[in-house]
Amino acid sequence: MRKKLLKFYSMLIIVAILSNISIEVYSKPLRVNAISAIAIDGNTGIVLFEQNGHKVIPMASTTKIITCLVALKYGNLDEKFEISKNAASIRGSKVGYKSGETVTLRELLHGLMLKSGNDCAIAIAEGMSGSIEKFCNLMNEYALQIGLVDSHFESPHGLDSMYHYSSAYDLAIATMKAKEIKEFNDIVSAKLVDGAENGFTRSFQNINKILYQIPEANGVKTGYTGGAGKCLVSSVKYDNSDIIIVTLNCSNRWEETKRIYDFVKENYTYKKIVAKDEILGQVSVGDEKNKIDLVSDRDIIIPVKQDQVIGKEVQIPKAVVKKDVEAGENIGMVVITNEKSVLMKAPLKTTKGFKDKNLIRFIKEAF
Repeated sequence: MRKKLLKFYSMLIIVAILSNISIEVYSKPLRVNAISAIAIDGNTGIVLFEQNGHKVIPMASTTKIITCLVALKYGNLDEKFEISKNAASIRGSKVGYKSGETVTLRELLHGLMLKSGNDCAIAIAEGMSGSIEKFCNLMNEYALQIGLVDSHFESPHGLDSMYHYSSAYDLAIATMKAKEIKEFNDIVSAKLVDGAENGFTRSFQNINKILYQIPEANGVKTGYTGGAGKCLVSSVKYDNSDIIIVTLNCSNRWEETKRIYDFVKENYTYKKIVAKDEILGQVSVGDEKNKIDLVSDRDIIIPVKQDQVIGKEVQIPKAVVKKDVEAGENIGMVVITNEKSVLMKAPLKTTKGFKDKNLIRFIKEAF
């Protein structure tokens, strides 16, 4: 009897102890079946998920994002290019243009991005620059201009070659830049393009399955070669932004892209950190008596992870600005941070101008 009572009281003590223990469950960091993967916010470039994001590897036809971006920046969409024998005979995926056909750059870009046409890529390069080599030089120059540091291009189509490579991060940044252009968004988000309605020689159906599998998806580009494996760059609408997701050398790219998108939705919400025209500081101009307010010219809305502490630091010149200042001129910046790092920087704008009427300074500058 005594043993039974001891056992009973022991059980009561264990229950009492357990009832006062709070168990914290930590979710495991997401790991996807890809050599390299990343997700960034399409408005700010803030990294939301990363797995070997800067690893330099082949990227197959996702190369064509850069080809399209360069063509939109430097080309005339209504200009017609003749399809060369070189373009018509290129291997891999193509639209099927015949040597001697003349096609507008606008149509070629649709064939490039919807059908992953290698013949379109060659025709664009030869038509715009005269040769593939010269066009690739333009691609590499422009890549540096927009901050791509992990990339080098040897072709406009992305077939395997030794010195043709990029990273998930670079492709995400290039896509963010490209999505600033309306024509790019119109092309990569289209599921079906009627040739007759658009004055094209052919109609196009988009081979990018992500557009059909995620209702919020609005682009961007698939890719596959033996060396690069299966690749995918996607853009998916979330809140008032786009989440740009890149998976490289990923055998189940559609499913892993969905997993990354779900991870972002579950872990991030968008918050307004700075309001448009909010006065964040003042700068002294001419002399210390003259003050001009400094504001952000836009709402700064960023993705914030659960329980993340966000701070903002306003950086303004301490010295008096002894020069004429225009309204809307960039002076100083606001820096948005979390507990570990800087998330983004945005310029501050002057709310009004100032003309220094100091005659002595004017005479000195004149001479």
